[in-house]
Amino acid sequence: MLLIFSAYAFVFVFGAAIGSFLNVCIFRLPANASIVRPLSQCPQCHSPIRFYDNIPLVSYLILQGKCRDCQGKISWRYPLVEFITALLAVLLFAKFHLTLNFLIYFIFTAVLIVITFIDLDHQIIPDVLTLPGIPVFFLLAVFVVQIPWMEAAIGLLIGGGVLLAIALAYEFITKREGMGGGDIKLLAMIGGFLGWKSLIFILLFSSLLGAVVGITAMVIKKQDMKYAVPFGPFLSAAAVAYLFWGDAFMEFLLIRGG
Repeated sequence: MLLIFSAYAFVFVFGAAIGSFLNVCIFRLPANASIVRPLSQCPQCHSPIRFYDNIPLVSYLILQGKCRDCQGKISWRYPLVEFITALLAVLLFAKFHLTLNFLIYFIFTAVLIVITFIDLDHQIIPDVLTLPGIPVFFLLAVFVVQIPWMEAAIGLLIGGGVLLAIALAYEFITKREGMGGGDIKLLAMIGGFLGWKSLIFILLFSSLLGAVVGITAMVIKKQDMKYAVPFGPFLSAAAVAYLFWGDAFMEFLLIRGG
């Protein structure tokens, strides 16, 4: 029991540490800045962050969400990203155990976390993540995760094609752009990694979640139907949900279909 607890604790700490790095990516990638140099610094006074002030989750609590040098407020989003990454690492470890699949699924999830928060902040999905992600995750799916190459290839084509068709149809009918190319590339990457069957779940889940959140946001902010809600976070959430519930969903469809 102690060994199992230690393993999960290690995975949580590992996930939180990766989450700290993801925060750097979220902050710097939209500005086309290096994610390596300079080292972490306060976004307000630009003072270098000491190593003992850069401990994931813990340092935020000790500093009470403030910079040690300028006392400027540190966004709660930093520990949130660290916690989400740590939690998903633990959940993936519980499902896939200490395997190569666990590592690959964790990397995939980490990329989706970065995409989610960048899209929320800037309503863009950087090509630097999706364009290399499409071939890399496709190859990992086929040669490591062992998804049939045809299933992954069809997933890639349909993933990009479905959203492209929806985007073109929406633009034709409304005469305005409703979906960016980043979403199309993102779903192509997801479909190429998880296979075409996953897209049934992902499109249903993301559309339902997006509708609920979008309508709620419009009501709260008193906006009309033109209010823009980025779709990338919902696609990412649906892809992560598929890793945990996808098999049960497909079994349900087979039972209902039978």
